[in-house]
Amino acid sequence: MKESKIGLVLEGGAMRGLFSVGVMDVLMEQGISFDGAIGVSAGAAFGCNYKSGQRGRAIRYNKRFAGDKRYCSISSLLKTGNLFNTEFCYDTIPNELDVFDYKAYQENPMEFWVVASDVHTGTAVYKKLKSCSKTDFEWMRASASMPLASKIVKVDGFELLDGGMTDSIPLKKFQELGYEKNIVILTQPKGFTKQKNGLQWLMRIALHKYPALVSAMAQRHIMYNKETEYVFEQEKRGNVLVLCPETALGIRRTEHNPEELQRVYDLGRAVALQNLPRIKSFME
Repeated sequence: MKESKIGLVLEGGAMRGLFSVGVMDVLMEQGISFDGAIGVSAGAAFGCNYKSGQRGRAIRYNKRFAGDKRYCSISSLLKTGNLFNTEFCYDTIPNELDVFDYKAYQENPMEFWVVASDVHTGTAVYKKLKSCSKTDFEWMRASASMPLASKIVKVDGFELLDGGMTDSIPLKKFQELGYEKNIVILTQPKGFTKQKNGLQWLMRIALHKYPALVSAMAQRHIMYNKETEYVFEQEKRGNVLVLCPETALGIRRTEHNPEELQRVYDLGRAVALQNLPRIKSFME
């Protein structure tokens, strides 16, 4: 009888994602491995380090470049159309300044999936990244390309933006792919309820050429709240273990203070360490 696959599901949330990084670094320190992981937005951008086995890398480069205008700045947005500078984030850092271990990534049998949103259909698109090639990095960038702060990413015939717009917590998708047991890392506390986006009027103007995506964004809070409800229902059934902060993290989406980044990372580590017996029992 084939054993069920165990997965890791990573929510996004921009710099809230450093909470997830803290959790993941503890899991790596403990030698805990998964059959696959799926990340959305920051969960995609940071989660790839689990497959490459680079504990500490995500918090290291985020703190190092937090105040660097080449990394994330209004000047980058005005010059390039992207708040997070494409060339610096997805080329200069992984290839020169904090080198990504492509070899380790490719040799690790763990699958790594990302979620992006098709701007024409307003639906989620899922992609397995096998090598972290330049094209794979484009998919990762698409997953993390926040509307209003990023240009549409064109890759493999798709036009894409942030995956969180259409599938914020892709647990159901991973279950469909055969991952019957999953650890889900959320970046909002249990009981959090998402409200309707107050910038919806601006979305309608900026993305008027993509009515399906605008419609999806208008319903995003409903989708998100249904997904979190489903996650905790699955936890009650024993199919899922949820790791999330006890209270709101209180960090800005584009935080530039290294101490704040470290604080949120440390909160993630604390939750992971506190729940290690539960995690190890679940993984068995």
